[in-house]
Amino acid sequence: MSDTEFTCIIDRRHLKEAPVTLNATPEQCAALAKRFDIPQVKSLTAKLTLQLEDGDVTAKGRMQASIVQSCAVSGDDLPVEVEESLSFRFVPDVTITEEEIELEEEDCDEIPYSGTSFDLGEAVAQSLALAIDPFLTGPNADQVRKEVGLLDETSAGPFAALAGLKTKD
Repeated sequence: MSDTEFTCIIDRRHLKEAPVTLNATPEQCAALAKRFDIPQVKSLTAKLTLQLEDGDVTAKGRMQASIVQSCAVSGDDLPVEVEESLSFRFVPDVTITEEEIELEEEDCDEIPYSGTSFDLGEAVAQSLALAIDPFLTGPNADQVRKEVGLLDETSAGPFAALAGLKTKD
């Protein structure tokens, strides 16, 4: 059904009351780091409870991850701890008609699945991707900005450079 880096196929017909715990292997962590273009995923764990209601499966719980990201300015590797609440609703895939439909806010968190199984691991992996800050900066960011001329200590805020352009007219 799925060939993603962090797969955990769940069949809704065999749900249990006990929470599902997902732990990424070192190989899965390495594959996720490559997919998300970050230096390292050290660990990824999620614990979710699953509840079935009329074919829909609601999954709620927490995700914890330890990753290494690069500073957006200096390129330095920075350790990052991620802890997020998770809430998904897996819904049976329906055929889309050509008529216009309006989505409600709660519809946006739905993940369609075909048959009786869905990939809980991929939903967790996508949540990790969303938690990665693409503009993360570290302690050396301002020094690098100064070195390349993007930070002037005499400037008073982010619009000071624009104000300087105005006086040149």
